[in-house]
Amino acid sequence: MAIRPDTLPTDPAALTEMVLALDAENETLRVAMQTFKDMIFGKRSERLAALVAEQLALELGDLETDVTPPAAANDDAAAAKPPGKPLRKKARRNIGALPKHLPRCEHVLEPEATACPCCQGQLHKIGEDVSEVLDIIPAILRVLRTVRPKYGCRRCTDGVIQAKVLPRLIESGMASTALVSHVVVSKFAWYLPLYRQVQILAGQGVHLDRATLAGWVKRAAWWLRSLYALQLRAIQTAPRLFCDETPMPVLDPGRHRPRICQFWAHAMDDRPWGGPSPPAVAYVFADGRGTAEIARRWMGFSGILQVDGYVAYKALARDHGGAIQLAFCLAHARRKFVEVYKTTQSPFAREVIERLQAVYAIEAEIRGKSAEQRLAARRTKSAPLMAALKARLTEMVGQLFSQSKLAEAINYALNHWDRLTLFLRDDRVEVDSNAVERSMRPIAMGRRNSLFSGSEGGAASWAILASIVNTAKLHELDPQAYLADVLERIVSGRTKSHQLHELLAWNWKAARRHTPQAAA
Repeated sequence: MAIRPDTLPTDPAALTEMVLALDAENETLRVAMQTFKDMIFGKRSERLAALVAEQLALELGDLETDVTPPAAANDDAAAAKPPGKPLRKKARRNIGALPKHLPRCEHVLEPEATACPCCQGQLHKIGEDVSEVLDIIPAILRVLRTVRPKYGCRRCTDGVIQAKVLPRLIESGMASTALVSHVVVSKFAWYLPLYRQVQILAGQGVHLDRATLAGWVKRAAWWLRSLYALQLRAIQTAPRLFCDETPMPVLDPGRHRPRICQFWAHAMDDRPWGGPSPPAVAYVFADGRGTAEIARRWMGFSGILQVDGYVAYKALARDHGGAIQLAFCLAHARRKFVEVYKTTQSPFAREVIERLQAVYAIEAEIRGKSAEQRLAARRTKSAPLMAALKARLTEMVGQLFSQSKLAEAINYALNHWDRLTLFLRDDRVEVDSNAVERSMRPIAMGRRNSLFSGSEGGAASWAILASIVNTAKLHELDPQAYLADVLERIVSGRTKSHQLHELLAWNWKAARRHTPQAAA
């Protein structure tokens, strides 16, 4: 409704309240407008870019997959920091240090003549120059022919002997286990949709229908569902877990648009402090993300659950009578201040970001140390920083209009403070839930390239296969070699049902470490 002079109140207090309300509304509209402009018109490399120079490294660095990334090869010595310029992170590049485990194929270039040009005497070798380059052999499609000779007795008619047929991943199918593993890994580890794989195969003279590859994927998931269930149980029995969810569109016959379902990610990772839980993730397909669904997912769980501030998690902890202790994500609280600063250039928002940057710097220093060392450093260094931050937030929130975006960010942090700072009291807890958010990236990338899942069964297969291959990637395994070996062992029966734990990525890797010949 438009404001008219005759409708304005004459009371100064009422006028003040009206001005503050209009100012808060204008701020909200400015934030929304700037956000939409960045999303629509901004360059992809600059959309929602970090505004504090030092925060760019923090925003990406705290999401790195490796806990202790190796030093980059062949890097120049770090240059001195120029005055007035922020120090950039050293680039992780490799310009010549080729891995020693790769096979070497030597190509010797001999001169055209080995006679001395002066006296025509025979030259002898006095040295050599060696250079190495990284080479590749493109994927080779071939046909494996299995021949089973029959042997019979010339004296009788009953003495015919022939080797038994070996079990196959797809009975009477045309694909080997290695080919099916390649299709699965290409889709769920490297985000290559099936229709693109069909085009790649066609370029090599093999013409297949996309439905054929989809059938192979479904069959592989069927063989791996017991291993997936074992991996999910192993994760859910850990005392401290991460959890997050992301939408998954699923085609629904009869509707004109996909139905939005959910992928839940359950993750564990104790590498930052050398704990017993290996890195692993298991995705669970579900219809929704409501309170009932969360309660069903975590029935029987007891321990620490590190999540975002979604209200359904709070109801879960409340209904379980203290069996589940929530730890919230400091990165989620920080992002709210980053969004405010990007749109309003608020000095206080920048101050909060810089204070949190100091906390993250301490976390970077203690990553990889023992739990006791982590807790001691947090109590002596991080705790005073967080206490000072809380005092500043409490002081500022009373000076702001309650509906402003900055007030919302402050209230979010203060209302969740005890669980945001649980890492100061428990050495096992991380400062944020980025461990599970990193594990959600493969799902988001696959969803972006494939757009949707064709059915609920396809989404369930997606969850199974993505869990297996992405856990292998967390252990720095070659997912192709790992999946092919696991499928061969399960299909052939070499690994029985009661031995499936041997095929979990961390156990499989440990077995290869102790028996190098098995990996050859």
